[in-house]
Amino acid sequence: MSERTERLLHIFADSFMPLLHAGVAFTVPLTLISFALGLLLATGTALARLSEFRALSELARFYVWIIRGTPLLVQLFIIFYGLPSIGITIDAFPAAVIGFTLSVGAYGSEIIRAAIISIPKGQWEAAFSLGQTRLQALRRIILPQAARVSVPPLSNSFISLVKDTSLAASVTFTELFQKGQQISAAVYEPLLIYCEVALIYLLFCTVLSALQRQLEKYFERYSTV
Repeated sequence: MSERTERLLHIFADSFMPLLHAGVAFTVPLTLISFALGLLLATGTALARLSEFRALSELARFYVWIIRGTPLLVQLFIIFYGLPSIGITIDAFPAAVIGFTLSVGAYGSEIIRAAIISIPKGQWEAAFSLGQTRLQALRRIILPQAARVSVPPLSNSFISLVKDTSLAASVTFTELFQKGQQISAAVYEPLLIYCEVALIYLLFCTVLSALQRQLEKYFERYSTV
């Protein structure tokens, strides 16, 4: 075994656990918190888009238009580097959470809105014929069915978010990708380190994809009951 190969193996062994720790300790919480908050925002935005109140609907449409029409990286820069110029300073982690939450909220709202629209109108009419209000019909009949329809696309959004969190490095948050940058700068082996970072992202996404398949099977079984 050559001296260089031994050196690369040594660097790989020494850097793997710090990178994995950065992924588990920072990337995963950032993803979970941002997605959970984004899902709440997405649901509210979707309902606002479908609201009979025109002002509320237009406000939600404007929010989705802004977020979908601008790069996520630019949004993060505005939140972290731009807002301090008007006296609003946000630390790296909450800035990243806000940026990713807004992104998930906008894209997720379109998924949830489409799922609600896909429910046949007869379901609404059946609920109204039973004396239920619009809110009751939405909560008891429409949203449970829409949730099942929206599981696959929302799961894909969640997996995409895991990879998008690498953008948090741009606002100085030390997650998996930035940890890789730090190690790469120290050992001068960027190809090895970034391949290692990619391997860990791949590991996370593979686990999530397996969980997604189980979740979809669960809802498919539930739908046949």
